[in-house]
Amino acid sequence: MKLTAWLVLAGTLLLWSGNWIVARAVRDEIAPGFATAGRLVVVILLLAPFCWRGMAHKLARCGWPQRKPLLLLGLVGGGLHLALQWQGLHYTTATSAALYLSTAPIFILLLARPLLRERIAAQQWAGVLISFCGVTIIGTQGDFSLVSFNLGDALALASMAMWGSYTVFLRMRKDALDTPEFITLVCLMGLAWMAPWVLWELWAGKKITLSLPGGLAVLYSAIGSLLLAYAGWNYVVKRLGAARAAATMHLMPAIAVGLAALFLDEYPQWFHVAGIALILAGVGLSTTRR
Repeated sequence: MKLTAWLVLAGTLLLWSGNWIVARAVRDEIAPGFATAGRLVVVILLLAPFCWRGMAHKLARCGWPQRKPLLLLGLVGGGLHLALQWQGLHYTTATSAALYLSTAPIFILLLARPLLRERIAAQQWAGVLISFCGVTIIGTQGDFSLVSFNLGDALALASMAMWGSYTVFLRMRKDALDTPEFITLVCLMGLAWMAPWVLWELWAGKKITLSLPGGLAVLYSAIGSLLLAYAGWNYVVKRLGAARAAATMHLMPAIAVGLAALFLDEYPQWFHVAGIALILAGVGLSTTRR
């Protein structure tokens, strides 16, 4: 059974890491907002017929304290997180963007202070500082004389800030929705939050025609990196434990860098190595208890 769990874990990390590669590969085939909305529509069509009634019944019994976290989860997790990621990959490489995956624990730590009233010790602040030194090295490509931060790197970093917010808001949930119902609701709200972005793309004349590569990328993002990966992650956490599973997420940048080299001919530079070393050192310092 443990071997099966490790194999499922490997597949889950591969599916999540591959999302960055796919988004970078089709950046000129489909607009980011339209791609994100398409992904949400696919998931809703697959899940809603099986859980619509249960979800509606449970939501009717929810008050504002239960609905508020759901609205926030729909904002940061349903659409904007992926849309910012796909938009950022128009301006930066998949190698650079994927390395920011390791900053998620830092954003979770920073948001836990105001939202969950968790105390941050001096050691943890030091870890945050070290991690963002690594972010700066990657974002400026090791040239500290650069006045501006690469737009793509900034958007990728904002995407991870969204993911950190999503993780914190998950701890604030008080509803009775099961996993399929919760995913369906988050996707529905994410679609609503994404509507202004999609309307702007239509007005600006962005590419929204669905080519074959763009369509396959949307299907991969919806079925592979959301439904299958989410189900695989739940399976792994139940059998290997949350702590052991969470520790393996730091393998994702390495997997994504390898995939970028294999499929996109993007090879890591010295500033990628230095930056990720500082990020991981900072994460280790900020998440290790004395």
